[in-house]
Amino acid sequence: MRRLRVRSSSGEYAVHVGAGAWRALRQLEGYSSRFVLTESGLWKRWGRKFAREADWGPINPVLIPSGETSKSLAMAGRVAGVLLERGADRRSLLVALGGGVVGDLGGFVASTYMRGIDCVQAPTTVLAQVDSAIGGKTAVNVLAMKNLVGTFCPPKLVVSEPSVLASLPPRAFQSGLQEVIKHAILSGPAFFGFLEKRLPGLGAGHGNRLEPVIARAAQVKVDVVSRDEREAGLRRVLNLGHTYGHALEEVTGYRRFLHGEAVGWGLLLIARLAELVGCLDVHDGRRIASLILRSSHLPPIRDLRWDRIQALLPRDKKAVGGKIHWVMPESIGHVRVTPDVPADAVAAAFRDVQQGFWRE
Repeated sequence: MRRLRVRSSSGEYAVHVGAGAWRALRQLEGYSSRFVLTESGLWKRWGRKFAREADWGPINPVLIPSGETSKSLAMAGRVAGVLLERGADRRSLLVALGGGVVGDLGGFVASTYMRGIDCVQAPTTVLAQVDSAIGGKTAVNVLAMKNLVGTFCPPKLVVSEPSVLASLPPRAFQSGLQEVIKHAILSGPAFFGFLEKRLPGLGAGHGNRLEPVIARAAQVKVDVVSRDEREAGLRRVLNLGHTYGHALEEVTGYRRFLHGEAVGWGLLLIARLAELVGCLDVHDGRRIASLILRSSHLPPIRDLRWDRIQALLPRDKKAVGGKIHWVMPESIGHVRVTPDVPADAVAAAFRDVQQGFWRE
């Protein structure tokens, strides 16, 4: 079991990573009632273990449909209505047991219900355990814009149980590995080299082998958000790969790519862009590409039109005045944020990746 500490505006909170992490819920006392927001499939598979580990007695979960469509203002209203019907008050606790959709929605509901109740994140996917459950970002989607409406609301606790990853489909598991790779690029040669040896061939059922990977990747997120909780500057580095990635998701109507898969392509694209503008050494660029491609089977992008993607890039939430702030890798372990990137290089990087530049 690893215990990480996050500094936030409302004080510190712990991130427990490892077998038995859910038992940390027993330390949460003084609440008038406790509620668990989750999906029916997850609860059917893991509900009994969760209830036993939490030791809270019988739990009647609040269930939502799986999938991105549940991240909406309408669903937030429905969940709030259920909480009201079941007697939730300002001293209630909401636990978000699930992946990124459940975590984002649960955090958003908790941060707004009766102007805010406490929330615990119990992430059940790789992506959520290493990234989205940590840092206090909450959000729902509006129209075609992902995470358009949200809050910063630090959880009281994060409990990441690696054994729950065993029930992930292979595609969902591999998708989450792309966020692990992103964190390794930010971290430096030691973690990146560790992943080059460990990540290819690593499966969802390898709980003991996964724990150090999840913990090291989560530590990267912890370090960043502890220094910049509300994205004033440093936290922008976590957007590595996401500017291209979000555009890929949006141009395909959020139907072709899982989020991590879009981030995987985004990392390939930003690495190639950094090479083209002379920011990243080709050797490091090829190492990044190799690890991404050996760790996942990414859906194709060869049929996507550049002009449609180009039109979406300025809509990135990190853009200021329509100007994109690119997170550019300079080496494994160093990135810089810059708005000064030639448009022709941005287009050339996309064409090169579409054509498989790494095969040269």
